[in-house]
Amino acid sequence: MSMFCFQCEQTAFHKACTQKGVCGKDPDIANLQDKLTSSVIELANCGNINDENTKLIIDGLFTTITNVNFDNKSIENLTEKFKNRISCDFKFDVKDIWDCSEDLRSLKSLILFGLKGMAAYAYHAWILGYKSEEVNNFFYETLKELAKETSSDELIKLILKVGRINLKCMELLEKANTKTFGNPEPTKVTTNIEKGPFIIISGHDLKDLQLLLEQTKDKGINIYTHGEMLPCHAYPELKKYPHLKGNFGTAWQNQQKEFDNVPAPILFTTNCIMPPKGSYKDRVFTTSIVEYPGCIHICDKKDFSSVIEKSLELGGYKENKKMTGINGGDILTVGYGHNTVLSIADKIIELIKNKKISHIFLVGGCDGAKIGRNYYTEFVKKTPKDSIILTLACGKYRFNDIDLGTIEDIPRILDMGQCNDAYSAIKVAIELAKAFNCSVNELPLSIVLSWYEQKAVCVLLTLLSLNIKNIKLGPTLPAFVSPSILNFLVEKFNIQPTTTPENDLKEIIGSEF
Repeated sequence: MSMFCFQCEQTAFHKACTQKGVCGKDPDIANLQDKLTSSVIELANCGNINDENTKLIIDGLFTTITNVNFDNKSIENLTEKFKNRISCDFKFDVKDIWDCSEDLRSLKSLILFGLKGMAAYAYHAWILGYKSEEVNNFFYETLKELAKETSSDELIKLILKVGRINLKCMELLEKANTKTFGNPEPTKVTTNIEKGPFIIISGHDLKDLQLLLEQTKDKGINIYTHGEMLPCHAYPELKKYPHLKGNFGTAWQNQQKEFDNVPAPILFTTNCIMPPKGSYKDRVFTTSIVEYPGCIHICDKKDFSSVIEKSLELGGYKENKKMTGINGGDILTVGYGHNTVLSIADKIIELIKNKKISHIFLVGGCDGAKIGRNYYTEFVKKTPKDSIILTLACGKYRFNDIDLGTIEDIPRILDMGQCNDAYSAIKVAIELAKAFNCSVNELPLSIVLSWYEQKAVCVLLTLLSLNIKNIKLGPTLPAFVSPSILNFLVEKFNIQPTTTPENDLKEIIGSEF
C-alpha cells in the first residue's frame, strides 16, 4: 500500500485510495500530508498557545483538505515550520489513527476531518481580522485528544462538541464577511461572458476577490467568479465594482472541461483545484493555501500583476460568449442569507400558516464527479410547486439555473451562499422554530445534503450537535464511518442515505406526492 486516504466522498471503491488519490494526488503528496497532519498534532501537544502557533495549526489543517495543495515543496516547507516550533519530545504519527480498531478509527476520523473543515472557516475569518479564543483553544484541546487512548463514549461526546464549536466558527466567519463586505443582497448573476480580457477567480476567499477587483480597476479587464465564489456577487462592497461581471462555468468538478483552452487566467484562492490540463496550465495561478507544481503562486503580498498581464496577453473571447448552467439557464440568483430571509420571515410564516407554502427543503452541500449526483437535480425539479428550496455551497449548481418560479414574489430557490453559510440556514431554521413554538425537527423542513470533502463533515457535525434529525445524506455515505458508528448515527439521529428522488419525496411529504 503506497498511501492511505479516505477523507473524501469519491475515495476509491468506497474504501480508501491506496495507490493514487482519485482527486489526483500521488502517494508522495498523500504521505507528506500525513506527515504534516502528524506535525499539527505534535505542535498542539508540545507548543505554547499563541497566535503564531494557532495560525500555523489552522494553515496545516487547511492545507490537507481535499483539492487544496498538490505541491511537495510547499508542504515540506510548512512541515518544517512546525518542527521549528515544537518544544518537547512528544511524537505522533497520524497513521496510528488509521491503524486503530475500526470504530475508534471511524470516530477519530470524524473528529479530525471535522477539524480540517473548521480550520478552513477559521482561516478565512482570521484573514479578515476576526479570531475567537474559544475556537482557537478548541483546536489544541481536540488535537491532544486525538493522540490519546480515549473511549468511544468520550469520542462521541467530542464529535458533537466539534459540531458546537464549528457553529461558533461559522458565526465568526459570517460576522467577518458581513462586517467587512456588508450583508448579502438578492442579486441576479449572468453566466454569459463578454468579449475582451477577463480573469476567472475560484475558491472561497472574499478578500482575495476584493484585492483583485481593486488591482484591475480601470484596466479594461472583467472579473468572473467560479464555483463557490458565486455568492460574492451579493455583497455590497464587492458588487459595487462594475467590472465584476458574472459567473464562469459550473461547479469545481467540471473545471478541466470548462477551462480547456480558455483565453483567460484562472486564480485559485482555496479548494477545489484539480490537476490542470496542458491546454490551460500555463494560465493557472494560485494563492494563499493553494499550490500546484508548475503553476505560478502569488505570495502573501497579493500582487496580482502577473495575473493581470496574462489576462491582457490572452485577450479573452473575440465575441460575447453564451454560457449556461447545466440545465440551460443563464441567470443565477444569489444573496438570500439569513439577514434577507429573516427580513421576510413574517411573510413566510403567514404563507406556511395559510398553506401556501407546504414545505421547505434545504438541499445543499458539495458537488462532485461521482455518478448519481443528478439525484439533486431531479429531487429539486420534483418538489411540490408550493415548496421553497434553500440551498448553499457548490451542490446548488445541479439546479441553480432552473427557474422554478415564485410563491407570492418569493423565489422558490433561495441561494444562501457558500458552504460556511450553513450558519445562515441554521439561524433561519431556529428562528422559524421559535415563531411556531416548536423544535426544528417539528418544522415542515427537510434537509437533503450532498457531501464531498471535510468542510461538509464539520457542517454535518454541527447539525447533529443541534440534535437535528432525519437528514438525508448522499450520494454515498462516508467510507470512514464504520457500520456500528453508522448504526449509532441512524439510531440517535435517523440519518438516512438518499435513495431516489421519488422515494425520498414520498417519505418526506407523504403518499400524496
